[in-house]
Amino acid sequence: MRASRGARPVRLGPRAVVALVLVGAVGLMAFCWPLLAGRDSGLSHGQAAPWLFAALLVLLVGVAVAAVADDGLDSKSVAMLGVLAAVGAALRPLGAGTAGLEPMFFLMLLSGRVLGPGFAFVLGGVTMFASALLTGGVGPWMPFQMLSMGWFTMGAGLLPAPERLRGRGEVLMLAAYGFVASFGYGTLMNLQGWTLLQGQASGISYDPGGPLHENLVRFVTYCLVTSLGWDLGRAVLTVVLVLAVGPSLLRALRRATRRAAFDARPAFDAPEK
Repeated sequence: MRASRGARPVRLGPRAVVALVLVGAVGLMAFCWPLLAGRDSGLSHGQAAPWLFAALLVLLVGVAVAAVADDGLDSKSVAMLGVLAAVGAALRPLGAGTAGLEPMFFLMLLSGRVLGPGFAFVLGGVTMFASALLTGGVGPWMPFQMLSMGWFTMGAGLLPAPERLRGRGEVLMLAAYGFVASFGYGTLMNLQGWTLLQGQASGISYDPGGPLHENLVRFVTYCLVTSLGWDLGRAVLTVVLVLAVGPSLLRALRRATRRAAFDARPAFDAPEK
């Protein structure tokens, strides 16, 4: 049996789609609550809000992963997931703490492109979880990192189908997506960390319950001051790696997917009489 050219190891069924949409909606609220909470709400002034959202995201991400797995994560998919997550987790420490140079992003990007959005979301979350254990980066920020990486990787799987775009055009598209999405990842994580500066830097810190436009100005300034260089380093490295090794790695991943025959179904011959 041969897998179809566009075979994907995780098939998104109705339950998985509902779970991913639910996680996406709650995840956006978890990231954006500083901009949405009113002045009179206890949430805007509470220091426990990041911890509450972190705990909620752990549960929701677990539900989404379970739903995706229930809809089609077989033993071959689990094996590929383990290999890619292990490689991604090993890549992360290579650039940690050095101007945002994080080589794991290009691997997540290309893997998501080949293996589809369902597999990509699971891979992004699992890889970030494994890398946090490897580097000792476990804390209330970890669920936010897992969700952000899941979205980053899933976005690559939602790009135009491979059959419609191949060759240099596909690589350029992936490089452009990687550049933009690297800043998107950094911006989301800035939203998570911004609230921790309450009262520490009056010009850029979060003003609990303040007007939306004022907090937006503060947040943009915070991003420019604290993380622009870091996000730019991540984006440039992702583009360089995609352009340099992207074509070869895409071919290798597609070859492995075809040989694994994720979409094959067992067939049994009738017993001889």
